[in-house]
Amino acid sequence: MGIRGAVVFLAAVAASSPLWAVAGPPPAPARFPVTEFGAKGDGQTLNTGAIQSAIDRCAEAGGGVVVVPEGVFVSGAIFLKPGVNLTVEKGGVLKGSQNTNDYPWIPTRIAGLEMRWPAALVNASNLTRVELSGEGTLDGSGERWWREYWTARANEKDGIDPHFKIPRPRLVHLFECRNVVVRDLWLKNSAFWNLQLTYCDGVEVHNLKIRAPHEPVKAASSDGIDIDSTRNVLITGCDIECDDDAICLKAGRDADGLRVNRPTENVVIRDCRVGYGAGLVVFGSETAGGIRNVRISDCRAEAGCGEIVRFKTRMGRGGVVEDIVYENITADGTARVFNFNMNAFSTTWLPEAFRTPVPPERGTPIFRNITVRNLTARNCGSAGSLVGLPASPLRDLILENIEIEARNSFTIRHVTGLRFHNVKVNGQLVEAPPEGALPASAGRARAAAD
Repeated sequence: MGIRGAVVFLAAVAASSPLWAVAGPPPAPARFPVTEFGAKGDGQTLNTGAIQSAIDRCAEAGGGVVVVPEGVFVSGAIFLKPGVNLTVEKGGVLKGSQNTNDYPWIPTRIAGLEMRWPAALVNASNLTRVELSGEGTLDGSGERWWREYWTARANEKDGIDPHFKIPRPRLVHLFECRNVVVRDLWLKNSAFWNLQLTYCDGVEVHNLKIRAPHEPVKAASSDGIDIDSTRNVLITGCDIECDDDAICLKAGRDADGLRVNRPTENVVIRDCRVGYGAGLVVFGSETAGGIRNVRISDCRAEAGCGEIVRFKTRMGRGGVVEDIVYENITADGTARVFNFNMNAFSTTWLPEAFRTPVPPERGTPIFRNITVRNLTARNCGSAGSLVGLPASPLRDLILENIEIEARNSFTIRHVTGLRFHNVKVNGQLVEAPPEGALPASAGRARAAAD
């Protein structure tokens, strides 16, 4: 299957035994409560300076844990430093300011493009051994930005998506970090993506609860976890409800992503639950650097999750997405089970600097060597779409032990090497159409190829 890198990474995690098992436990890290630096948890005081002072002092002292205790601590962007971990204790809330001036513009990567953009609420850059933890909450106060986005979109002509015209801070962004742990926190109401991991190596994400609403205001661009040109990742036990992709793997957009050319690779995702959202575990649409060696297992999607197996890209984006396995997946009440879309998002406005056309020999994306096995889906709208491009068919897609209850069966176009093994829709076995098949007649229990 080609997941050797992911297996090696997981084996290293499982086999690592702490030194204190022999030598005794290490001393507890020094604690730096933000209240000792003047922060007030009254839900009104702007505490950016006080919290940053706690971080700076912690770093100067050789490292430790900056602690957000019980209370609501309003803050703008904060920046972690070497040796500094962040804990939000039970009953504690680090709440994002609603003032755009509290998030300075910095060089970063946003939605697959390296550009300047407002900093996140919590930022870590070029750090090793970073941990964000606790039973408390990070709250992005995102509603004012969601409203701004939807107002701008309603005023655009020709259905243009003003995605990059409305700068919005992320909740947490980890950039070029190694040996990262994010665990146990509640992330909610981010103005943009909740947790973005960019150019990182060695990441564990455990037991996060992520929430973003879809009413009364839809939380625009509220991805739960974005794995962006990052390698050696383990995600377990997360519970996500948002108004966009729950867990999404990305690797750069168009000419800029091809220039950077950094893959997302060696990723394991297991035992996660997704409620309302666009997709369970999603690939793209930023695929330029390639995405490979990914295993998703023992996850479930509940009513309100749009799609289960979701892959998206477009011509000009480039990149190879390969060696992917979904297994032991359950779903109930989703719109579609499968959606392979290689012609997605043609109406997004881009800044002038990122409109460089990409020649077909570099910009044609490839999806190949993808296996989905042991998937059960009930009460669904459609089994979904397996649709490649004439210039780049889906290649070597295997569906094995699939049971779907849905109003509509598959739509299949531009696929080569498609194999079905024990695939049922509404209790009837479905055969993969032969290469070059014409559309199946309506009402038959086989996939439609058109």
